[in-house]
Amino acid sequence: MKFNYLLIVPLLGLISSCGQVNVQEPCDCEKPIISVEESQKCEVIPVKKKIAEYGLLKKTSWNVIKNKMEQDHLILAWPAWLRSCSVLIKKPYWEKSCKAALKMTNDPSNQNLIKYFHNHFNLYQAHQEDDSTEGLITGYYQPLLMGSRKKSNQFKVPLYAPPSDLITVDLSEVYPDLKYKRLRGRIEGNKLIPYYTREAISAKKIPLEGNELFWVKDPVEAFFLEIQGSGVIQFQDGSRTQVGYANQNGHPYRSMGRALINERELSRHKVSMGSIKAWAKKNKKKLRKFLNANPSFVFFRELPKGLPGPIGAMGIPISAKRSVAVDRKFIPLGSPIFLSTTEPNSDVPLEQLMIAQDTGGAIGGGVRADFYWGQGDKAGKKAGSMKQQGTIWVLLPKEFKLK
Repeated sequence: MKFNYLLIVPLLGLISSCGQVNVQEPCDCEKPIISVEESQKCEVIPVKKKIAEYGLLKKTSWNVIKNKMEQDHLILAWPAWLRSCSVLIKKPYWEKSCKAALKMTNDPSNQNLIKYFHNHFNLYQAHQEDDSTEGLITGYYQPLLMGSRKKSNQFKVPLYAPPSDLITVDLSEVYPDLKYKRLRGRIEGNKLIPYYTREAISAKKIPLEGNELFWVKDPVEAFFLEIQGSGVIQFQDGSRTQVGYANQNGHPYRSMGRALINERELSRHKVSMGSIKAWAKKNKKKLRKFLNANPSFVFFRELPKGLPGPIGAMGIPISAKRSVAVDRKFIPLGSPIFLSTTEPNSDVPLEQLMIAQDTGGAIGGGVRADFYWGQGDKAGKKAGSMKQQGTIWVLLPKEFKLK
């Protein structure tokens, strides 16, 4: 649908979601904002000085991660890197390093991989705006839900495809300074106005009938599927299909956990994905009120069969334990990074090569990453409890020009 871009001006006040305008790739402010502290960081938007793209990266010596690289099994990250190269090889600065990667053997040794990165990349350390080098590392995963293609007494919670009246505006086409920003709404008369909230959608005040992709059992599981951005639907005959983020209604994420704390339903120090699910099972009559505390609503699409993982922000499958979501204003999407953190709720080191293949509205800052743990309950427990401090180094081709 064509319309006058001047119609978006009254809606620029909606630029409030995590300091972004609902970044289009996965879930906007939907990547795990489980803790109250993180949700507060997301929702309070201080006035910040403008920082150049990738302006928080500072070149450093390979010696700082030499021992860590030698102790990692780099081959485990290699398939993820080759997937990145399938996209990056078409872009400036990346062609040479990606062509060299594609020429390597299928099972290169650790030393050969280290040599490859040394020959083709420079190392940069990621910093925060205050010049510190540590930041928050969280986790996400791909949940498994029982579901059906048809509504029944057992499966009556819908997962919707994007509605036809949802308009997405790429603001960078109007304001170059708003690169990666998206604005969403609907046309009413000759105006673009905010799209319907979760409460309106849940109350069926709008005509979404016919947009149902699947029906699942539990509204809480569907809610957390939105937070993760992708998942697996298992049917009663045992077959499965993947769903992924397709769009979002344009409203900012609001933490359900924070709402539960504000109403004294849960204590501040006990809010987690697990505790929210446990509370929901005991408080079914109150549940809808607290789900609606989050006006954001995510729409899905069914993914092609046979994919090795969910689709990330690059449009390619991501890899369990080797892909991360980052803030692409500060770390180039697709780039290898070396992450130094600890296992969830632990002091056990977690130091390994990762590939920055995803984004999320809650993932903001120079030193900030969301670690993809994989699929199912085991991965969910890791992701739900991960809130560690960490350090990030970014590997950029020697031809790469920082602004």
